[in-house]
Amino acid sequence: MKISSILLTTILLLATNLAMALEEPEYEVISATDVYEIRRYEPFIVAEVDVGGDADSAGNRAFRILASYIFGDNREQAKMSMTAPVTSVDSESVGYTYAFVMESKYTLETLPAPNDPRIRITRTEPRTMAAHRYSGRWTERNYQRHVEKLRATLAAEGVETRGGPMLARYNSPFTPWFMRRNEILFEIVD
Repeated sequence: MKISSILLTTILLLATNLAMALEEPEYEVISATDVYEIRRYEPFIVAEVDVGGDADSAGNRAFRILASYIFGDNREQAKMSMTAPVTSVDSESVGYTYAFVMESKYTLETLPAPNDPRIRITRTEPRTMAAHRYSGRWTERNYQRHVEKLRATLAAEGVETRGGPMLARYNSPFTPWFMRRNEILFEIVD
């Protein structure tokens, strides 16, 4: 076996194992189709930040701001573990809102306070979401294609949604594009 094949295999295994090791919010799958799952999420805490600009630069800036917070730029100088997913929502008033899910061991009272005033700590409410999973690159074209697929399927099946789509990314940028887990989520009107 060539050294390049061994190296590629090692990288793929590490990328896969790293993604599987990250904590995610708890949810129950209520139902599933070929296109989406209906999930009931329990409350969880997020650190979020609003950023403007184009999608690529906004994502890079938001990630740096939030990563600094969990890697120790907080009042307690505590280092926290990375979790998944990193979510983003288009917001007409501010550009984009990006969020990191916080580890479940924290409460609003025990979570380290951010030093950066742009970071908000919020607790999500229980909610029901339609989730469409796909792999591939993080391009606007790929994102829009999957948003439209989920939106059209939900509309055809009479599933009423609230708000716009949320993009959830579960892997690092170093994960090969064909192994990435991405999801489009819409909140469902109960």
